[in-house]
Amino acid sequence: SGRVNLTALREAGRRELREFLDKCAGSKAIVWDEYLTGPFGLIAQYSLLKEHEVEKMFTLKPGRLPPADVKNIIFFVRPKLELMDIITDNVLREDRGRSPQRDFHILFVPRRSLLCEQWLKEQGVLGSFIHREQYSLDLIPFDGDLLSMESESAFKECYLESDQTSLYHAAKGLMTLQALYGTIPQIFGKGDCARHVANMMIRMKREFPGSQNSIFPVFDTLLLLDRNVDLLTPLATQLTYEGLIDEIYGIQNTYVKLPPEKFAPKKQGEGGKDLPTEPKKLQLNSAEELYAEIRDKNFNAVGSVLSKKAKIISAAFEERHHAKTVGEIKQFVSQLPHMQAARSSLANHTSIAELIKDITTSEDFFDNLTVEQEFMSGIDTDKVNNYIEDCIAQKHPLIKILRLVCLQSVCNSGLKQKVLDHYKREILQTYGYEHILTLNNLEKAGLLKPQTSGRNNFPTIRKTLRLWMDDVNEQNPNDISYVYSGYAPLSVRLAQLLARPGWRSIEEVLKMLPGPHFEERQQLPTGLQKKRQQGENRVTLVFFLGGVTYAEIAALRFLSQMEDGGTEYVIATTKLINGTTWIKSLMEKLEPAPF
Repeated sequence: SGRVNLTALREAGRRELREFLDKCAGSKAIVWDEYLTGPFGLIAQYSLLKEHEVEKMFTLKPGRLPPADVKNIIFFVRPKLELMDIITDNVLREDRGRSPQRDFHILFVPRRSLLCEQWLKEQGVLGSFIHREQYSLDLIPFDGDLLSMESESAFKECYLESDQTSLYHAAKGLMTLQALYGTIPQIFGKGDCARHVANMMIRMKREFPGSQNSIFPVFDTLLLLDRNVDLLTPLATQLTYEGLIDEIYGIQNTYVKLPPEKFAPKKQGEGGKDLPTEPKKLQLNSAEELYAEIRDKNFNAVGSVLSKKAKIISAAFEERHHAKTVGEIKQFVSQLPHMQAARSSLANHTSIAELIKDITTSEDFFDNLTVEQEFMSGIDTDKVNNYIEDCIAQKHPLIKILRLVCLQSVCNSGLKQKVLDHYKREILQTYGYEHILTLNNLEKAGLLKPQTSGRNNFPTIRKTLRLWMDDVNEQNPNDISYVYSGYAPLSVRLAQLLARPGWRSIEEVLKMLPGPHFEERQQLPTGLQKKRQQGENRVTLVFFLGGVTYAEIAALRFLSQMEDGGTEYVIATTKLINGTTWIKSLMEKLEPAPF
């Protein structure tokens, strides 16, 4: 991607970590809150920890701490009370008779919490911790143009529990970003959470006059978007290469685990004797040339790229037969590592594409997609759907049912009461009455609700924002709707229209979407105002509060690359999500009744 270099952010994170580790002099063991290990791995490799005398790593769990001949035990944890109970248990079981004594420290990520410290105090263990600090890991660089807070419960907290903690962390993260990349002169936003975050940023700026920095601004605009402004997009099946990998296998902290059999080395002889059983774990990011090229394409356009690449690579390997002189041979040998990396990258992605194709060519995938596309284009959204009925009768996975029913509800501005009651009754009878709490959550979040206004204004929104495009070009797209083969993500359309011609052109539709829309300007010290060079792109940071999908990211990257676009996008979010992980975060884990 273009001019924004996110390494400064990673460097700041490493510096803060080194400083803390140096405070705890001597050998160390880290006890990890398991959820943090993935995000941390994107900031600091194990080598950084080793340099600072970290000799052992344990996962936080109740009971005695494993034996470790170290001077310091450091707990890396999120500020959650249930984790404080485990730490208390660990500390109380520590053998005080042992010598030498081990020193305890605690590092809260991303903030210290008064509540947690009070809790530790009541358990009588607060005094055991020499250093109690916080590590402000708010925005983690996932890729050259992508930052995530990886806060799993942000959407649920904001919309169901009216808990604004994650919004506070988002505002703090944006302040850190501005300290490194300059004050962002223009802030636009849509939604209640967006309004909150902007207010907190403005307040923080007032309260810390020192935060006025003299860095030339890298970002021209910040766009804050609430996830609930666009509830439709995450419910639809993503159809980009990366989106499908996430839908089918789940990508976590840039890693994916895949079924191993497709990756077994082809051996002659007594086939099938030692097939691998461990899932194949691959890291997926733009550092891999081929992945950078295909990740954001519609899956139907990936096959032709892979076969072209295969021809190029085998031609390159053929070259070795033509290398005659020492110079030519040397030349060939010097390119070999790169060629071999390209060949193994191609082999991996060919295997992944085959795995995905097995699924996308199945009848069930097709039927499901057909219904999604009917709803999104406005066909039969107001009555009970036969396919959904059949899926319930055949007891398909509940999340699949919920995604479809919520999609229908959103595409119809809510369902008629008798349609809604029918679906609810069917779901509870088939999957169990304990799911009534989940249905309530979905209603509260606005995903599955009765049509209150008595009219469906979604068609107006769809037409005005051109959310459904009939003639979609999947191979050489000319519009963002290619990421869902026809549906243009509403969230990204809003970003696109903000850049050109501006939101004034869509005032009426903005009023139909939930929450206020607003614009704020942040004063820049004289001398830092931007004078744009001819042909220089604007840089916009789009912050999704409540989660973003890979398909939306692909659509924004598509806009960044458009010849006459004029805007480059960097994406930030509270969490990378897909329909399944998102609905899961709203489900209540209630045990079914034992009788």
